[in-house]
Amino acid sequence: MTNIRETGTPSGTLLQRELLQSHRSDVSLYLVTYSSEGLRVKGYLAVPDSKGPCPALIFCRGGIRKVGMPRKRRVMTMAERGYVVFAPFYRGNEGGEGRDEFGGEDRLDVIHAITMMSSLPEVKPGLVPLIGFSRGSIMALSAAKECEGVGPVVVWGGVSDLFDTYEERVDLRRMLKRVVGHPRKQIDAYQSRSPVYWVDALKVPIMIVHGTSDVLVPVRHAWKLAESLKRSGKDFAMELHEGFGHRFPRKQDDKALDAVFMWLSQKLQQMEISY
Repeated sequence: MTNIRETGTPSGTLLQRELLQSHRSDVSLYLVTYSSEGLRVKGYLAVPDSKGPCPALIFCRGGIRKVGMPRKRRVMTMAERGYVVFAPFYRGNEGGEGRDEFGGEDRLDVIHAITMMSSLPEVKPGLVPLIGFSRGSIMALSAAKECEGVGPVVVWGGVSDLFDTYEERVDLRRMLKRVVGHPRKQIDAYQSRSPVYWVDALKVPIMIVHGTSDVLVPVRHAWKLAESLKRSGKDFAMELHEGFGHRFPRKQDDKALDAVFMWLSQKLQQMEISY
């Protein structure tokens, strides 16, 4: 296999696109490989059947490795709403090169995915909204902080303070110490993965979606992020779903998605008028 670091392949280059079997006639699903900082990174690409180009959207998965892998149904359900949707697996996952850093250098995989998406013929030029689920909120908001091409961002069941996650999730401490370090020793690494510490740098509208009974990412993450955004005078909305956990029942999930995409459409239109 050719070493793309040695060949100087630019980050954001589409390297491979393989058609996968899809159970939906109105959405085509692909396994995509693209370049990110000299690494091959993989992800799912869902393209709605359309007569013309559609806006792009990136879904930032949660978890790490097998846990939290993007579900094909989820990606295609989003594409059904009129977007070309890409869900990167992040480096080091599912055959991708490199190492998943839980919001470290792997955050660049999202930024370079935006570049890759802009090269697709099915994609309409413009800002790219992001939906970050769970740990994916760190990835999405980091990309929004660093990349001018990002549109409105949705934080769904999102981690806003990794220091809190370390205290709350005893089952994740071993992984966090291995991947990020100990929070008392690697303070900068935890702060850089905790959006509540750098909301001042965010310039895009943000929507917070969270279940009040979430035990994996407690709802206080939503409240802390909302309070930080409010103090900084940011444009944000918050929808709390009473009694729901980290994942919503299908019927309620569809309703929540409808609200999310209605908000995205409105904010994307407002941003592109002034872009």
